[in-house]
Amino acid sequence: MSSSGHAVDPTHLAQWCVEHLGSPPADEIFRSGYLSVVVGLRLVDGREVVVKVRPDSARIAACVDVQWRMFQAGYPCPQPLTGAEPFGEDVATAEAYVPGGATLPSADHAPRAFADAFARLISLAPGPAEVSTLDPAPSWAAWNHAEDGLWPCPEGSDVNLNEVAGPEWIDDAGRRARDRLRASESEAVIGHCDWLAGNLRWNGDGLLVVHDWDSMTADSEAVLVGFAAALYSTVNVDELATVEDTERFLAAYCHARGREFSADELERSWAAGVWTRAYDAKYQHVVGQPITSLSESEARERLRRSGTGSLRS
Repeated sequence: MSSSGHAVDPTHLAQWCVEHLGSPPADEIFRSGYLSVVVGLRLVDGREVVVKVRPDSARIAACVDVQWRMFQAGYPCPQPLTGAEPFGEDVATAEAYVPGGATLPSADHAPRAFADAFARLISLAPGPAEVSTLDPAPSWAAWNHAEDGLWPCPEGSDVNLNEVAGPEWIDDAGRRARDRLRASESEAVIGHCDWLAGNLRWNGDGLLVVHDWDSMTADSEAVLVGFAAALYSTVNVDELATVEDTERFLAAYCHARGREFSADELERSWAAGVWTRAYDAKYQHVVGQPITSLSESEARERLRRSGTGSLRS
């Protein structure tokens, strides 16, 4: 990102707000972000907004389009206030600020709550042909990428995951999951590929808001559901779903949609979960972080459920 780190120039930001929102900032509410610089602002006219600055990409405009359609359909997401507008060499968007909410629903109801919210999102989302391109998919969802090697290039990093050997069980898990996903396919739908607890807020067991609409992508329903079922949390936002949590999510999702997955779809959901968590585990290994996204024993069990057999001994 040319606007490196969190160092977005305040004068440039103020000018952007005047041009695209009609009012300059009065106060900064918060500043955060990893792949994007996310700044919460209180404008002089009293509105509270969130401005996101990130590297330019054709897919951002499509993500904003999806978010706007979802807002109009009544889905709990922040109202987009601009399209994808230039910000120097980067691109910025603005949306209404939606504060508050709990990080998790009640533990007993978390699988159903997260699954119901995801099922509603899938049912309300436009079809892929209704928006411009959502390609390329974010790297953690890009199991069918066209780059060389098993692993795609991470966003915002010059690290090449394919140049670092091992651990063998992670590479094997990712390869088996990818091959299982490539073995069959179905019609693509649009959904959220980063269904982490940190991207949702709750009023009790009711969904207050979903954030991170840059994570929209088009893939088969089974794959998108598999990502979500593997990434959500039930008791702690820092702990991803257990195998049992994923199983509960998949059952709750099918109940919410009123249709059971076929055996093939269910296996692809499990394979998708292995892919996204193996990708994160590989990245953690390469950059020297503790591997927390997947364990070898859990990879074995998830792969077994995906119909690919177990890891190599």
